[in-house]
Amino acid sequence: MVECKRGCPPQTRMVFIWTLVLVATACPAFAATPAGREKLRGAIERAIPLLEKSSAGSADNRTCFTCHHQALPVMALHEARGRGLAIDEQNFRKQVEHTRKHLERGRANYERGKGQGGQVLTAGYALWALEAGGEKSDELTTAVVHYLLERQSDQTHWSHPGSRPPSSGSEFATTYVAARALLVFADSSQEARVQQRLDVVKQWLQEKKPQDTEDQVFRLRLANYLELPGVQQAAVDGLITGQREDGGWGQLGEMPSDAYATATAVVALQRTLQASSAAGDLRTRAVDAIRRGVDFLLAHQQADGTWHVKTRAKPIQAYFETGFPYEKDQFISTSATAWSVIALCLAMESAEN
Repeated sequence: MVECKRGCPPQTRMVFIWTLVLVATACPAFAATPAGREKLRGAIERAIPLLEKSSAGSADNRTCFTCHHQALPVMALHEARGRGLAIDEQNFRKQVEHTRKHLERGRANYERGKGQGGQVLTAGYALWALEAGGEKSDELTTAVVHYLLERQSDQTHWSHPGSRPPSSGSEFATTYVAARALLVFADSSQEARVQQRLDVVKQWLQEKKPQDTEDQVFRLRLANYLELPGVQQAAVDGLITGQREDGGWGQLGEMPSDAYATATAVVALQRTLQASSAAGDLRTRAVDAIRRGVDFLLAHQQADGTWHVKTRAKPIQAYFETGFPYEKDQFISTSATAWSVIALCLAMESAEN
């Protein structure tokens, strides 16, 4: 897969050509064998049906876009399809169109620099979903990029006023999804402002310290995206240091390991190995951390193919069912399952090889 910056200006675009990492060096040791690859494939295949069911259930019940039931499932299904696994193509397109329709309803506000509910997180994750869905830059995405450039333009980064941990509240995560959206969807008329904004973000990133695993994960991903090797190495060290004896990560230091924190950490390390020329001890440590993290995910997958994570967020919306198990834990568990699928997909060889 190529994780590229479609539509971004030449002077701000990082040429990140994601190369396939050799299974023997970037994936768990068992993935180098047919039995190992089949184990990964089987785990992903078991997870897909409930991700599809819950994304459809969310779209059927609510007109609004959500990060946990549109963006993350679309990203996971995109990765699975790219490795030759079957997905429900009709539902996939339905989720992408559901995302577009949500942005269209707020288009006038985006053009005025006001955005929608969820503000930067909604805009950033929605454009990430469109990117995974193969959408190109157009007038709608240009309007959303305009909003991101206007939003908090007097600040050094983007932040989110809400707090629904772990996926809502991290300044690193909010800044990452905004920066990614700018680099993928900005048009030529927005080049200069994108460059100026990201130059300021780079300085902030070199100074700001992470507080929890979500911060660590998106600090690393942002350092990869903005090509800051010093921050990248420090972020890799910080993330690896936080790995537990069981191979997983916890959302907070006092919390046990769970699939959400573990999968997001594993994906961040996998993307780092793809994006950088990390060598020697750093690469060896990252490879080992990925292997142990993937082992944790495989060991904690439920019989129905999902991963269960208990919520710690205070609800701000009326509860509704989407068809995913775990009742009031289902939103964070859907996110954890989607991230776990992405991690396992990245641990497989590409279907073309």
